[in-house]
Amino acid sequence: MIIHRSRAALLAATILALPVAVSPLFVQPAAAAWIVYDPTNYAQNVLQAARALEQINNQITSLQNEAQMLINQARNLASLPYSSLQQLQQSVQRTQQLLNQAQNIAFDVQQIDQAFQSTYGSASLTASDQQLVTQARERWQNTVAGLQDAMRVQAGVVGNIETNRAQMSALVGQSQNAAGALQATQAGNELLALQAQQLADLTAVVAANGRAQALSEAERAAAAEQGREQRRRFLTPGVGYQPGNARMFQNGN
Repeated sequence: MIIHRSRAALLAATILALPVAVSPLFVQPAAAAWIVYDPTNYAQNVLQAARALEQINNQITSLQNEAQMLINQARNLASLPYSSLQQLQQSVQRTQQLLNQAQNIAFDVQQIDQAFQSTYGSASLTASDQQLVTQARERWQNTVAGLQDAMRVQAGVVGNIETNRAQMSALVGQSQNAAGALQATQAGNELLALQAQQLADLTAVVAANGRAQALSEAERAAAAEQGREQRRRFLTPGVGYQPGNARMFQNGN
């Protein structure tokens, strides 16, 4: 009987002790059960976060500005995707070729000096009448050739007008649509080149017209000099005209 009671007491003590041993598995720590809120510390943390966010935004804005600056620099350094240089050079070459095709007396100082000494100088006192006629015909041919050359140069310049108009329109369009300063500058430079080409055409026309006019005036002066020589020969006794008595009727009738 005493044994049974001892066993019962032991079992009861074991059951009562069991919740005490298991209870630490379910009870939260005492430190986690209390939450401490510090308004000052929280405000400081929020302020620091706002300042950090502001710095980040400033950095992003700075990077955006630098990127835009690089984009603008790239636009300013971009070259013009159009060039009229080849067409302008071809126009100048066509005009130059017409000037180089000058007939008889070219645009050459040495050749001009030789021609004026031999053909447009003073009439030779020893040249035969046939030689004088030949020289006069040569001068006339030079004048006609000069007039023809002037008209050919004029026709070539007129032919360049349409090409110049198309190039001017294209260059103005490129200048207005320029993406940067370099493109606008290049378009402006090519417009200046177009003006230089037009001035070259104008110079060629003036030179050709001046040549034709100079040949015509030189022919007129040489013809006057030759006419005086031929009149002198005609009036010189024993050489040209010989004055004498003319008899109109035979035997005084």
